[in-house]
Amino acid sequence: MPRSESGPLGVLAIRDFRILFLGTLAAFTAFFTSTVIQGVVAFELTGSNAAVGTAVFGQGLGMVFCGPLGGAFADRLPKRRVVAVGQTIAALSFAALGLLYAADRIVLWHLVASSFVFGCAFGFLGPARQALAVDLVPPARIGSAMALSNVANTLSRVTGPVVAGVLLDWEAAGPAAAYGVMSFLYAASSLSLLLLPKSRVRPLAAEKHVVHDLVDGLRYAWRAPRLRLLLLFFVGVMLIGFPHVTLIPGLLENELGRPSQDVTRYALFAAFGALATSVTVSRFADSPHAVRIYGGMAIGFGLALAALAVVPNFGAGLAAMFFLGASSGGFHALNGAVVARETEPVYMGRVMSLTFLAFAAFSLSALPLGLLADAFGERRVLLGMGISVVVVATFMNGQLARANRMLAGVQRSHAHDGPKTQEEAR
Repeated sequence: MPRSESGPLGVLAIRDFRILFLGTLAAFTAFFTSTVIQGVVAFELTGSNAAVGTAVFGQGLGMVFCGPLGGAFADRLPKRRVVAVGQTIAALSFAALGLLYAADRIVLWHLVASSFVFGCAFGFLGPARQALAVDLVPPARIGSAMALSNVANTLSRVTGPVVAGVLLDWEAAGPAAAYGVMSFLYAASSLSLLLLPKSRVRPLAAEKHVVHDLVDGLRYAWRAPRLRLLLLFFVGVMLIGFPHVTLIPGLLENELGRPSQDVTRYALFAAFGALATSVTVSRFADSPHAVRIYGGMAIGFGLALAALAVVPNFGAGLAAMFFLGASSGGFHALNGAVVARETEPVYMGRVMSLTFLAFAAFSLSALPLGLLADAFGERRVLLGMGISVVVVATFMNGQLARANRMLAGVQRSHAHDGPKTQEEAR
């Protein structure tokens, strides 16, 4: 391997992956800008946590409907085209919201409808983008490529809130301009895909119905014990812990005496923590310690959520958000790597679609958690979320350790038969 391609960041020396990385950064900057803007606009329109949760709920619903099919199509259609079409739909959706806001015609159902459309598009483009990254690098660099793709995600957690904060504080711009910027970033990311080679398509894929591919992918994931545990682990933590973002505007306004627009500062501190940790853990993406670090980050995320629930003032909340971002960023950065290492390339799109269903899960759980926060207060709900994440992460870490011991025992007992294939090892 050339020296330029060694080390945790060496995969960026590969031209095609570097182009995809920059396009991913632009797209996720738009995504994380939208999480701030949508929440602020929804809270401004209604003044309730449930409204913020409802706007996010639409996105989750779209991802649930389209996510599994998106993964199946990612393994049978040109991935570059799937990503481009999905991002173009997202660009048009945000452009429409910007026009509605500028005309002072926007209402809550517009946010919900746009979130649903975006969720449908993301259900297709998310798995295809991850699978495309695998196609652009050598097999030995897949772990690093997946980790760095998530670093782009994490870096955009810094750039997204910065863009949102600048535009919200700029009186002449505001949410209308923010929607326009998000639309531009998605469009630019789509155009960058023209610089990549044509995507490989699985031979004879069209001979099987897409539903057959979908069922085959689900069966594959379920029959692989470690892969199944990793997918359940990620979905569980996302479902319980990641909807905390929808409770931050209410926590600031109802508990800490700050305007909901200060959510941009909290998001920024979380993003800095996530960036620092994700870059650090990416060096372990191809190491045998990756799963252990991944599990430790999940426990740390739960503890940080509990700390956020009891902060006495805004400043302490900034510190809690930094550690919350650091732990969740490390967990998310390693997820793609540990899952990809357990997945055969032919199933990559379908398996990645299952990880993206975790985003749908947290989007769907945002509404009931928002209702709970309105009824019992943001602090109590955040504390319950933190404790639940710690319990789930501790249990799943134990299950993964048990699965590894069983696999090691099987490998030792069959050592005299020679090396096993990946499928036989499962």
